[in-house]
Amino acid sequence: MFQPGLKGITAVETKLSNIDGARGLLTYRGIPVERLVEKYTFEEVAYFLLYGDFPDESQLETFINQLKRTRQLPLYIENILNLFPKEMQLMDVLRTVISAFCKDLGETEDSMATKLIATIPTIIAYRYRQMNSLTFIAPNQSLTHVENIVYMLTGEINKEHAKILETYLLLTMEHGLNASTFAARVTISTESDLISAITSALGTMKGPLHGGAPSGVIDLLEEIETSDNIREVIHKKLQKKERIMGFGHRVYKTYDPRAEALKKRIVEMEDLPNWIQLALETEQETIRILQRLKPNHRLYTNVEYYAAAIMKTLNIDVALFTAIFSSSRIVGWCAHALEQLENNTIFRPNALYVGQ
Repeated sequence: MFQPGLKGITAVETKLSNIDGARGLLTYRGIPVERLVEKYTFEEVAYFLLYGDFPDESQLETFINQLKRTRQLPLYIENILNLFPKEMQLMDVLRTVISAFCKDLGETEDSMATKLIATIPTIIAYRYRQMNSLTFIAPNQSLTHVENIVYMLTGEINKEHAKILETYLLLTMEHGLNASTFAARVTISTESDLISAITSALGTMKGPLHGGAPSGVIDLLEEIETSDNIREVIHKKLQKKERIMGFGHRVYKTYDPRAEALKKRIVEMEDLPNWIQLALETEQETIRILQRLKPNHRLYTNVEYYAAAIMKTLNIDVALFTAIFSSSRIVGWCAHALEQLENNTIFRPNALYVGQ
């Protein structure tokens, strides 16, 4: 049977995540993501995905220290970063730099996974500040993983912003056999190394049909500008048969649980920015309009919608969106690669010949 894009074809068995699009559920190793966001940190959930159990106090301390020790870029990686032309896109830089990593003698795939998870935010921050002619801010060993990301990008220690960003990163760590995860599993199935698998995933994530960027949502909200314009702008877009950015999802046929969890975290902010208030009002009004005009289409906000709201609130450049997404999803890529190696079979689907 031929199925374009392997849509609907089951290719692997996994214990990592389960998506129930009809019911709007996403679980990591059987636990709903909403509960993980409420109770656990980035480091704890990353450990859970990689190893299958939550760490005890000693294991967590060891894992956190491993992440902190490997945040700093090796000198040869800094030298490579300094050679790139300024106009080179961030995802191209990220893919190229990760592919240049050397595996140390005796280093296991487990420890390499930890190194890659720890290092990718430093690469992003180094390149971002380089592109904007700003001095690189070295990693701060006293900060948590996500606090350090915010610090390296902005030079500020802002725990509230870090908490919001951490929620986003937790919710996007893992999402089934998406294109980039599949690419990672295909590469590692050849008994290649983890660096090659992550390089494959990053190349796949770069594609606008996959990683893309929630910049379209920002464009939508900037066009609306004030709550008085919501109905007019949405109606015009529907009349022109334009897509309403941030609404609808290929998998979820009801509320995207990640969007709901992000929204919950955002509205807990002490001083709700005008931008967020506009996003909330736009969501409510747009859903009402869509339910009235497209009753057979169950369109709700997806994770991109509130990801855009978060990035705008944290004043994160649009050029960083896909890279920051990758700094979260690398946990899922590594977990899938390790799982693939546990009971490996090389991927080798058939091709249906239709030529002369």
